Amino acid sequence: MQGTLGGGLGPGPSAVDGRTLLVCCFVLASALGQMNFTGDQVLRILAKNEKQLSLLRDLESLKPQKVDFWRGPARPSLPVDLRVPFSELKDIKSYLESHGLVYSIMIKDIQVLLDEERETMAKSRRLERSASSFSYSSYHTLEEIYSWIDSFVTENADIVSKIWIGNSFENRSILVLKFSAGDSRRQAIWIDAGIHSREWITHATGIWMARQIVSEYGKDNILTNILNAMDIFLEIVSNPDGFAFTHSMNRLWRKNKSSRPGISCIGVDLNRNWRSGFGGNGSNDNPCSETYRGPYPHSEPEVAATADFITAHGNVKALISIHSYSQMLMYPYGHSLEPVSDQEELMWPVGSLSTGPMTMASSTPSASSSGTPGATASCCRPPRSSPRPRRRGWHSGPSWSTP
Repeated sequence: MQGTLGGGLGPGPSAVDGRTLLVCCFVLASALGQMNFTGDQVLRILAKNEKQLSLLRDLESLKPQKVDFWRGPARPSLPVDLRVPFSELKDIKSYLESHGLVYSIMIKDIQVLLDEERETMAKSRRLERSASSFSYSSYHTLEEIYSWIDSFVTENADIVSKIWIGNSFENRSILVLKFSAGDSRRQAIWIDAGIHSREWITHATGIWMARQIVSEYGKDNILTNILNAMDIFLEIVSNPDGFAFTHSMNRLWRKNKSSRPGISCIGVDLNRNWRSGFGGNGSNDNPCSETYRGPYPHSEPEVAATADFITAHGNVKALISIHSYSQMLMYPYGHSLEPVSDQEELMWPVGSLSTGPMTMASSTPSASSSGTPGATASCCRPPRSSPRPRRRGWHSGPSWSTP
């Protein structure tokens, strides 16, 4: 029935030309080994009220899932962005229209952008080979990043070392760069990137940060003072299996690649697998969901390796997780609406309670209207559980996330 969630969101358009085009695209994609997203669109919806938000959440809970939320339903003042497969476009749009949900088309055809991205990477790779250099302005595969790590550590052995902290589900190494200008067991800052494998810009950001730390140490006073007093641990590829899969098969893959007997869908959202806040708002118990939290806390080797390393270190004072797309800097404890006692201190990196946290638009910081206690929880879906308990008194400090 049109406009309902039962059978209404079923078969796609019946146009012969559309089906023929789609079949041809899938044949070509199979030959190239990559999933093809020709005709998939990203829609932006602005819900007017909580009732309309609830209608969007109904889409999120469909089994099997028919849409991929890039920005989930949070509150009426914030847009909702979702990728809709070509085969579901007609029914999803009918559902939105029948319920008065106004939408706009943000991306008309995702595959066009993916083709452009791949061509740019190919050109950059040719230039790198001809110049025997590494491009810091291009995306790279897991093998290329790991090769760069080896070279980078060798060239900067006085300040950088490589640490193996464990293996992924598919037995890939999980590597961390340690930047240190002093003795071992100093206070430390932890930074991770790429926990959501399709967020390639975060891996590139991690690589760029590594180069900046090395090149600016001794020149930039703030960085020099930090590194003279603390170590910095940087995990550039937090989800190596998923990241490799985005290059070999599915560019939009988000989770890791773990599988379990009796479950047809694979992968866990590593960002929802931490012990703190496990199973709370923003996570899903459906294994086919993009936000599937896993069967139990730290069930995934990638998460367990990070948590074990930070716990064993015992002197990590801040944790920063780099994400992409949402253009926000989220301060700690955002999984709860309950303000904590040191609210003002936690918001210091992003602004005061009067000005609100900064948002990044075209790389320009500006005050946000969400500067109230529990701003993260009220403005958006709680982002993650955490490698440290949510309550005070543990040996690690607070964490910030930059989606």
